[in-house]
Amino acid sequence: MSEYHIPVLLDKSVTALLNGNPDGIYVDATYGGGGHSREILSRLSDKGRLIAFDRDSDAIANRPDDSRLTLIHNNFRFIHNFVMAQGYDKAVDGVLADLGVSSHQFDTAERGFSFRFDAPLDMRMHQDGGGKSAKDIVNTYSEEDLERILRIYGEVQGSRKMAGNIVKARSVKAIETTGDLDKAIESMLPKFAEHKVLAKVYQALRIEVNDEMLSLEKFLYGATRSLRPGGRLVVITYHSLEDRMVKNFIKAGNIDGEIVRDLYGAHSTPLTPDRDFKGVEPSEEEIRANTRARSAKLRVAIKTGE
Repeated sequence: MSEYHIPVLLDKSVTALLNGNPDGIYVDATYGGGGHSREILSRLSDKGRLIAFDRDSDAIANRPDDSRLTLIHNNFRFIHNFVMAQGYDKAVDGVLADLGVSSHQFDTAERGFSFRFDAPLDMRMHQDGGGKSAKDIVNTYSEEDLERILRIYGEVQGSRKMAGNIVKARSVKAIETTGDLDKAIESMLPKFAEHKVLAKVYQALRIEVNDEMLSLEKFLYGATRSLRPGGRLVVITYHSLEDRMVKNFIKAGNIDGEIVRDLYGAHSTPLTPDRDFKGVEPSEEEIRANTRARSAKLRVAIKTGE
């Protein structure tokens, strides 16, 4: 297994995805270190096919030589477009998405994802130089927008005061690095719990940088459109915002979880939850081996007939 990333809930997620069919067409929407993809390929027959996605050039370079694998260097929000281009529209047997950040991205200091290193504030999933970075956000967003990001995406207590501290710090000197950011908000970091607050702040910035919630929304609709009736959607989430959106979509077919009924009071959704995999979490043993698995939650749904 690659040291690039330790895959979470590996056996359970792949078992749920394949559902005993080694001949199918599958999608790994978040290739990352390739741990899930390699496990899928190890269980596929010669007839089976796997399409994988990743925005990160480092991930694309970390690919196995396997003719059954098609690896696409793009955002998983465009899953349906690429599935159609591959000729598999409404023919995919299963889609897997392991959301969040790979261990490699966290552990590569210059990517700026982790407060463990004093490094440039970047946090972009892609490396083509385009789009805004975390440095752009903390130095150019209004105090109101910073407060909104911290409150909604990080669920940070005292988000208004923290946003004010960031604005005050940048008025003296631009916030260039993770160390600069940590110093700007250090007065709000409680003793013995600094890491918990910093994790929320960095999560909020990362979500904004990569437009993660909109990407997830578009992915959910696109993945559902790509699946055949009976096909399976398997998603691993790592924080409450992601999990709520996935849960709502499985429940109601929309991200708000709103049940829409027709004139006769009937309600139909494109997915139905697989009760055998309801909110599955990692075992204590897996969490001890990989602490980044501690907040993971697995949800599985089945595409209804059309």
